[in-house]
Amino acid sequence: MSDSRTPEEGSAESDDGPQRPPRYEQVIRWAEYIKTQPPEVWGPQQNAVVNGHIESAQAVDVSAEEKKRIREFADDVLEAERGENGDADGK
Repeated sequence: MSDSRTPEEGSAESDDGPQRPPRYEQVIRWAEYIKTQPPEVWGPQQNAVVNGHIESAQAVDVSAEEKKRIREFADDVLEAERGENGDADGK
């Protein structure tokens, strides 16, 4: 999926034009893609995206307080997801 780059807001390639599909359409395309490809094909692609996000996040200066708030938010989201799935041990 080579079109996952998100242009800067207000740029000539921003999401306000009809030529760029909404983000959910890209998610649907990805879901369809992974249904037709083995994990050995799409796994490294997804890992590259996730690793890129991690590297970008690490490059941002974030205070200890902001890191704590982010961690608490992530923990709350994970806890809520586990509760929705009725899976208390997170598996």
